[in-house]
Amino acid sequence: MMSNKVKISYGKHHSQYGVLRVPERKKPCPVVVLIHGGFWQSKYDLEENNLIAEDLTSRGHATWNIEYRRVGEEGGGWKGTFNDVIDAINHLSQVKESYHLDLSNVIVMGHSAGAHLALWLASRTETKSDQMFNKLLVSIKKVISLAGVTDLKKMWEFHEEKGMKSHVSALMGGSPQEVAERYKVVSPIELLPIKTDHVLIHGVKDRHVPIKLSKDYYFKATEQGSNVRLIVLPYVEHFKIIDPTSTAWNSVIDIICSSRALG
Repeated sequence: MMSNKVKISYGKHHSQYGVLRVPERKKPCPVVVLIHGGFWQSKYDLEENNLIAEDLTSRGHATWNIEYRRVGEEGGGWKGTFNDVIDAINHLSQVKESYHLDLSNVIVMGHSAGAHLALWLASRTETKSDQMFNKLLVSIKKVISLAGVTDLKKMWEFHEEKGMKSHVSALMGGSPQEVAERYKVVSPIELLPIKTDHVLIHGVKDRHVPIKLSKDYYFKATEQGSNVRLIVLPYVEHFKIIDPTSTAWNSVIDIICSSRALG
């Protein structure tokens, strides 16, 4: 399937942009928003998602692969990173007519730290205006977390135990002890129950983000009545889950294709 690709800015900073890929089809396209990982650091960018964006677009989905201000950039981290992902998704409403996008069926899919942001966005669909962050104006039908950081405190502890400099502290502007209130409003496990349909997909062999984070989140979410599923992939490590040539990617495609009929 042929597709068109265009870079679109949603803000003035050089990292406030996304790459929109739209398949050539007559009907309005369903949209998959992609949020890349890299522990929120500026040295990692949206190119990580290029292959899966191309794969999804070839299957008839428009993909909005978003960049955002990250730690190491002016305005990145607390709270700019969070407002950027909201603004990037809101920008779809400004381009939907030009590119024939169907915003009634938006899926947000994130990998690793990007999955943390995706799950946080799911909680924002039910949040009343709170002045802390920009308001999410585009409705989200489903969120898919790929090897996601579901618990910022546990991720911080994992890095501490390994003697690593915590990327979580860099994002949040402090440790869970120093800025506890911040963790409560952006760590997905603290925001349960989340009513938005969401799916956690995690590989057992993941050494970057332990699968225990997704399992613990799933059990708590289920207890609290969240609309959540967990898919555990044996023998799969952190990056295989975003490799469109891998069998692990089939699990992702199954979830996306079961969410909508392309028509």
